[in-house]
Amino acid sequence: MDSSIKKIINSGLAGLSNVFASNKSSMSALGIDIGSSAIKIIQLKKKGGKAILETYGAISLGPYANTDIGSVTNLGTDDISRALIDLMKEANTTIHTGAMSIPSSSVLIFTISLPQNKATENQMSTIVPLEARKYIPVPISEVSLDWFVIPREIADFEKDSIKEPVDKVAVEPKIEVLVVAIHNEILTKSREILTKTQLNSDSFEIEVFSNIRSSLSHDVAPVLLMDFGASKTKISIVESGIVRLFHVVNRGSQDITRNISQSLAISFKEAENLKRKVGIDATVDPRTSEIARLSIDYIFSDTNSVVLAYEKKYNKSISKVILTGGGSRMRGLLEYAILSFHTEVIYSNPFSKIESPAFLEQVLETSGPEFSVAIGLALRQLS
Repeated sequence: MDSSIKKIINSGLAGLSNVFASNKSSMSALGIDIGSSAIKIIQLKKKGGKAILETYGAISLGPYANTDIGSVTNLGTDDISRALIDLMKEANTTIHTGAMSIPSSSVLIFTISLPQNKATENQMSTIVPLEARKYIPVPISEVSLDWFVIPREIADFEKDSIKEPVDKVAVEPKIEVLVVAIHNEILTKSREILTKTQLNSDSFEIEVFSNIRSSLSHDVAPVLLMDFGASKTKISIVESGIVRLFHVVNRGSQDITRNISQSLAISFKEAENLKRKVGIDATVDPRTSEIARLSIDYIFSDTNSVVLAYEKKYNKSISKVILTGGGSRMRGLLEYAILSFHTEVIYSNPFSKIESPAFLEQVLETSGPEFSVAIGLALRQLS
């Protein structure tokens, strides 16, 4: 197991309470979220057992790729490092120690079932890689693995997996194991960015775990977390702080802009501005909203299929939907999500977990979904 990702799953669970036990002298932490279309950073300070906002900022990667703002980029480490350095200067960060995110869409997250009598540490280190090969489309030597045994009270196998045996043949109790696989090239690229920006960090964290830390409280019932990115939408079903299911929908906010651009025969830049102004609110512009809704319908349809399969398998209902990611603030999306999922739908509000100036409250609440990952990363370091 690669030491840089060891315990990333457990670390994703540890910060949910946002309680700082230490009251030592103040310290600062930097959370760095590098996405496909923008970079977001936040600097927090721990003082008196509280997390306090020091500075934050975001920068679009489009101009660094000679393309439009809102476009998905595939930049090399030199350009990403240059953009990150520019952002840190613009935001006036004062430290060079931070945690960096690994895009959830660049990893595999899945669960496997194992016999309970093979759950010792030594056995797991051999069995999990063998079982994981069934889910990983590349040689196991090209990825780094981490795993976490899901507590039995959450997995609830007695109800869902251990059914009355046929012909009274005993069924061996099983456990569920959450497995994460990261391609080594992703880790290498992240390390290069740290080196080129002269940042210090001894570990990385996958976006979904940072999102859980900043977006959830003490939710026990299953929660659907939807992260609307530029290139993809990542959906996670989280129960008691643990990822029970992870799925990537191959549609993002860039797809909406592109569809508007092509349908209305306008530039990408004009379409991006129109999308931000109209979204899927038909009262503003029926034609544009109809075009945007096509991609949203695809995302919601795919998500509902995943949710229904989960609810059928575990006999549990989703209690709440939390929207996060920069694309989630599109006009009309919250109301449309309520109609689609027939349950409570809210925006992630990670800034509520930290202290900040009162005059920024409304701005930060609006910006919250975009900074969920960065805040989760910073909170991890302060916990």
